[in-house]
Amino acid sequence: MTTFFTELSGMLTDPFMRRSLTAAIIVGLTAPVMGTYLVQRKLSLLGDGIGHIALTGVAVGWLVGSTMGLVKSDALAIPGAVVAAVLGSVAIELVRERGRTSGDVALALMFYGGIAGGVLIIGIAGGTNANLMSYLFGSISTVTITDLWLTVGLGAIILLVGVGLSSALFSVSHDEDFARASGLPVRGLNIAIAIIAALTVTVSMRVVGLLLVSALMIIPVAVAQLVTTSFRRTMMVAVGIGVAVCVVGLSITYWLPQSPGAMIVVLAIALYAVVAALRPLVVRRRTESRDPHPDILDDVTLDQGAPRCSA
Repeated sequence: MTTFFTELSGMLTDPFMRRSLTAAIIVGLTAPVMGTYLVQRKLSLLGDGIGHIALTGVAVGWLVGSTMGLVKSDALAIPGAVVAAVLGSVAIELVRERGRTSGDVALALMFYGGIAGGVLIIGIAGGTNANLMSYLFGSISTVTITDLWLTVGLGAIILLVGVGLSSALFSVSHDEDFARASGLPVRGLNIAIAIIAALTVTVSMRVVGLLLVSALMIIPVAVAQLVTTSFRRTMMVAVGIGVAVCVVGLSITYWLPQSPGAMIVVLAIALYAVVAALRPLVVRRRTESRDPHPDILDDVTLDQGAPRCSA
């Protein structure tokens, strides 16, 4: 037990782990907030599409950094990912709104175009496909002070918009026609959701990677929906689950040589499986123990042998 607390104290006092835990907590807070709206809009795979096109932004940032002769070629990778993700998310929202092509086709274009563009551009920049791996699957060990401050800033924007405008964003996510009839700026709110989704993807990039970020946005919400019935409670529970799996997953990989992003996602999926398995038992027990008329005394008995009246 003493050894455990010594190791835990060492983890919490390690500057690298403190940066990593801070980044993981921010991701755990922000990803489920945005995921709640995406699930409500039935756009659970939007995060994947944005993540793929953000890879092209990473490669473009790498190319610009190499062209400018920066000491670190990837110094502009995250800013490049932010710009590409925002532009891509706004483009797909406008395509979806105008109905020129279906949403799944637009997502497919982002999937394939983003990956292909990233691979080609990183080659032009003088890098290799291995340089993209840390962005695809996460590499929290590479989080610098600059990256952390950028993550904090973007996370604050996500929470400010996602929580501060929750009523309006829920309305437009639940029923666009009703929101439009109510006088809400539907197009502006839709674009705001797209931009915040893009920022969420880039914030989560270092922790879980572009290929796994959508899982962290969606799975905590799916777990929360199993145990809650209201939108607000779903978001609150999902945020709690997101923070928990991020912190626990990162802590486990402090002792085990595993990928933090993969560990976080596996923990979230395992939690969903456990809750989904236990939920029918809990619901059945609640149904059996529920009294439909608690204000009426149970002093009436039925005579099973009494003759029934016939019409």
